[in-house]
Amino acid sequence: MGYRPFIDPISLHEHWFWLLLPMALGVSIVYKAIRLRDMERYWRAVMIMTVQIVVGMIVLGIASYLLVAVYVQLLAERAAGS
Repeated sequence: MGYRPFIDPISLHEHWFWLLLPMALGVSIVYKAIRLRDMERYWRAVMIMTVQIVVGMIVLGIASYLLVAVYVQLLAERAAGS
């Protein structure tokens, strides 16, 4: 039986992070097309926003890792010691 779109999802569990780049670019293109008054510096603004989204997601990922792996572990050790 062949592939059935929307019924059989593509297995991209190992490569999900590569989908961040086209998603960020698409959001930036649409948002800047709506918000900018003139298209003089459109592509520059799109690229800047795309980089901001990607860097923001990386920072949020690091922050959540630190929160769970470091801070919660410290709280658990402190609660166990009390």
